[in-house]
Amino acid sequence: MKLKNAVILLLICAVIAGTGVLEASQSTPVVKLGNERLMSEYHFLIEGKKVGLVTNQSGVTGQGKSTIELLAEDPSTRLVALYGPEHGIDGTAKAGEYVESYTHSELGIPVYSLYGQTRMPTGEMLKDIDLLLFDIQDIGARSYTYMSTLNYCMQAAKKYNKTIVVLDRPNPLGGRTVEGPVLEDPFLSFVGVDNLPMAHGMTAGELALFFNRKINADLVVVPMEGYTRDMIFQDTGLPWVQTSPNIPDIDSVFGYMATGLGEGTGIHQADKFKWIGGKGIDSQKFADLLNQAGLPGVVFIPEDRGEEGGVRLKIVDYHTFNPAKTGIYALAYARSLNQFTVPKSGQTVVMFDKIMGTDKIGQYLEAGLSPQQIVANYTPGLDQFKKERENYLIYGRDGLGTGGETQKQITVLVKGKPVAFDSPPYIDENDRLMVPLRAIVEALGAVVEWNPRDQSITITKQEATLFFKINSPLAVVNGQTKRMDTSPVIRNDRTMIPVRYVGEYLGATVHWDPEARSVDIF
Repeated sequence: MKLKNAVILLLICAVIAGTGVLEASQSTPVVKLGNERLMSEYHFLIEGKKVGLVTNQSGVTGQGKSTIELLAEDPSTRLVALYGPEHGIDGTAKAGEYVESYTHSELGIPVYSLYGQTRMPTGEMLKDIDLLLFDIQDIGARSYTYMSTLNYCMQAAKKYNKTIVVLDRPNPLGGRTVEGPVLEDPFLSFVGVDNLPMAHGMTAGELALFFNRKINADLVVVPMEGYTRDMIFQDTGLPWVQTSPNIPDIDSVFGYMATGLGEGTGIHQADKFKWIGGKGIDSQKFADLLNQAGLPGVVFIPEDRGEEGGVRLKIVDYHTFNPAKTGIYALAYARSLNQFTVPKSGQTVVMFDKIMGTDKIGQYLEAGLSPQQIVANYTPGLDQFKKERENYLIYGRDGLGTGGETQKQITVLVKGKPVAFDSPPYIDENDRLMVPLRAIVEALGAVVEWNPRDQSITITKQEATLFFKINSPLAVVNGQTKRMDTSPVIRNDRTMIPVRYVGEYLGATVHWDPEARSVDIF
């Protein structure tokens, strides 16, 4: 049972609005970021702690203030180390360029490179910290390495017994675009650290939960407020901050997978992922094939670049545009026009297959399969992933829960402090609020013992002893048997218990506010 992880799931639904790109589309962002919530509702996580921060220039609030500044100015905590991903902590190093560690000129603390001698924090890098914070904006593509750095940081946190706190940010492509072949284990690499499709439709926090099914780190996710699965970045009201030298704006984000999948084929991107083409390509024929394919949200404009032919992407509907599928179509049609040589893995795995997460796409291209046939071939694996990822989603759609029910997420507070859960609380068919076992018991100052043989739960606090069994409505409270109108259950590999009974049996008062969908225990 994964009872160590924690994810703070307090979400307030907001109206989707705005379509701005480089500037916020409204004076106040719709979405409140994880770093902002850390400094308000969840400040207790860092109080009195020595903190290390994994970040870069994208780690800013909705008002543009860096998380580095927030922590450096906070007298209740100590920022003792910084860690930078690919491109460095200021985001200026070129793709693949070695980045050195150094000492911060103003703060006098180490800035450790996670794209230099090591890509995973070492014990030496983590020895002076109590917890590790992660705050970097992703672009929603499996091969973009910032989430690989998150994965490696989680592995290091597990290895060196540190808590890792992920400050969540939007997936700029939104939470509905899930596309492409799912990565197979032989093709794991730094451009693909887990069994994800090209476009995963998950936030950094959701990916952390997904990664943790294998890692089992002491993980906390501080979620956003006001974010829903239907939102693309333009809907959040947040300003876009360049994440890397070739991703200066939203069009580059959306073009990344559509134009950048041809590593080693001679079919390449240009103009920061807004053009795709290569030698031997007839621009007009290429544009005609793509425009006639029925790909949503995009128009392809023929454009020669020197001796190369290609197309420029004009995205006309960012909500329906599917970057990963568009990239597969572009490669398949390009090969039909110039018969490029498909890169093949041998004793070493070629970058083309690392990006694809499989060697099957290369085989399909070499066999002359149409893009429709290629998509049909990878769809069963993609559908299986979609089902699995449901276990790790934090945010609903347009104010809906991830299961489709119209409701806000539920907040649980003990003596005024929110409880961090690794699985969202829910109301069961008996109209009882169910919450993950260990988090609520520890928040109440009690001790829990789980017996896997008979699936029983023993909770003790001072003179009180409670005994429960999975799927049984009977509870033993200080030797007396009591009947509940619901039962503890195991759901999504988590032990869930009725919070009202546990709280009251331990002598607490439990108050449920149905309008706010919150529970206050005191």
